[in-house]
Amino acid sequence: MEVNGDDGEPTAKSSAEEEMTTFSRHNFGNSENTDDGFSVTIIENMKEEYGLFVWPCSIILAEYIWQQKSRFTGASVVELGAGTSLPGLVAAKVGADVTLTDDSSRVEVLTHMRRQCDLNDIKCKIRGLTWGVWDAQTFSLCPNIILGADVLYDSCAFDDLFATVTFLLQNCPSSVFITTYHNRSGHHLIGFLMVKWGLKCVKLLDGFSFMPSHKTSSLSGNIQLAEIILDTANRDDTKLM
Repeated sequence: MEVNGDDGEPTAKSSAEEEMTTFSRHNFGNSENTDDGFSVTIIENMKEEYGLFVWPCSIILAEYIWQQKSRFTGASVVELGAGTSLPGLVAAKVGADVTLTDDSSRVEVLTHMRRQCDLNDIKCKIRGLTWGVWDAQTFSLCPNIILGADVLYDSCAFDDLFATVTFLLQNCPSSVFITTYHNRSGHHLIGFLMVKWGLKCVKLLDGFSFMPSHKTSSLSGNIQLAEIILDTANRDDTKLM
């Protein structure tokens, strides 16, 4: 989705927004050898309204994708709440067919996601997807892998997020939701919602346990990585509509 101004031309950044824009470079493997590594450049914008910068959860999830790259080659991948889109861009670089999504109302974020793809010469589909809203965009997705970096931060949105994840997992029953999140006070709510929506966690890792030491110095927090699937043994077979 290319987001344009009222005259059909791409919207220009204001001088204030330009001043708040920086670039960060993220290396994976041996980035000097294109056969065994690459780098991704991310445009970060500290504009207060939407804070488009790379969170630690995104860095950890992106590294996990790199280390698990054989799983992603040829896979259909959807990133939820993509924002700066680092995990999705890494998945695309290792050969996945990637759709980057964020809230349909956040037009500036969708525009930003397209800029990230263009800057890195990566082809991804860009779609507005609001959690808990059943529209054509949602119904058309059938991913093998769903990604979400730090999407479990607002407990008020947890139910809508899990409803959307469950629907997407049902569309492709062998699929998996891979998410990184800060182990905050809402952790118990995550477990409750997995039971409510008929999901189960099949892998739970300390986010720093697989990170190269040179990447951890600037990261902090108690970050978990979870792989979540449908709990077919303990759920109703009725699909969400």
